[in-house]
Amino acid sequence: MFKKFTILIISTFIANLYSQDKELLKEAKELFQPLPEVAQSKENPVTSEKVKLGKMLYFEPRLSKSGLISCNTCHNLATYGVDNLPTSVGHKWQLGPRNAPTVLNAAIHFLQFWDGRAKDVEEQAKGPILNPIEMGMDSPEEVMKRISSIPEYVKLFKKAFPKDKNPLTYDNLAKAIAAFERTLMTPSRFDKFLKGDMKALTKEEKEGLKTFIEIGCANCHNGPAVGGNMFANFGIVEEYWNATRGYVTLETPTMPMDVGRFAVTHKEEDLYVFKVPSLRNITKTYPYFHDGSIWNLDDAIQVMAKVQLGKELTKDELKKIMAFLKTLEGKIPEEALKLPVLPASTPNTPIPRR
Repeated sequence: MFKKFTILIISTFIANLYSQDKELLKEAKELFQPLPEVAQSKENPVTSEKVKLGKMLYFEPRLSKSGLISCNTCHNLATYGVDNLPTSVGHKWQLGPRNAPTVLNAAIHFLQFWDGRAKDVEEQAKGPILNPIEMGMDSPEEVMKRISSIPEYVKLFKKAFPKDKNPLTYDNLAKAIAAFERTLMTPSRFDKFLKGDMKALTKEEKEGLKTFIEIGCANCHNGPAVGGNMFANFGIVEEYWNATRGYVTLETPTMPMDVGRFAVTHKEEDLYVFKVPSLRNITKTYPYFHDGSIWNLDDAIQVMAKVQLGKELTKDELKKIMAFLKTLEGKIPEEALKLPVLPASTPNTPIPRR
């Protein structure tokens, strides 16, 4: 009799857990979606030829004025698409004004850059090459003059854009880089959970997901990228620079106050407004925030709870959320991590300058 009673209790307990997991999965599916295999684009269809060319250009330092800086310099694929610096070192060792966000999964964001000034990765790819404090090239014409002088690139552009009368254009260069970036999806155990595998997450990780939703984090960090699909004022309850001030040390200079999207629109309502960052691979993409002011993820979570939600998280809540965020660590495509062999310059290739 006792044995039957024990079995009944255990069966009821397991059934209750399964019911709770099922309810959590249902709630999660309403807020999040699995990553696509490729972030396809109607305007720029992803083809193997474009991806091959785009990958080479992504690692190509001759796209910079000095011949030293490539896209991968600041968005290093080996370190989850970032350089792990507060702000990146660019042309003539200048420091950029904002933290370089990860390129992984960025193609599914609704806009690009912290202030959303580029509509997609195709437009985004054009910016850093010509930025005087990033890659420093003088003009699109100068970029294409250098690339056009390399015979192998001429062939690859023709293969990637066979219908174009003149395939060697700056627009096509950006499209090729973007096509490669559209393949940089990093599915994780969280995607398995969203697809119905309730064993993909541990008990603590599920509790972390539940806490993440209930506290209000998912109000902004949602969708397939767990963010990257809306703007938000950074400092709803308290100014962000007050909350991060305690993390500034003698070794890290105080960052200037950033007006955010206001610099693009000049609208008062966009003051201190930034694109909500994706939390995919967030455990790997330190330091955090647009100014790279905080190095520890648990500190960043507490700051966000304070300035966005007006809450002080308990140690238990923080531990659970950290456990959930760990499930967003994905696998970088193996092909993307293989360095391409770049074609040699010719005597006609313009010499990189300082």
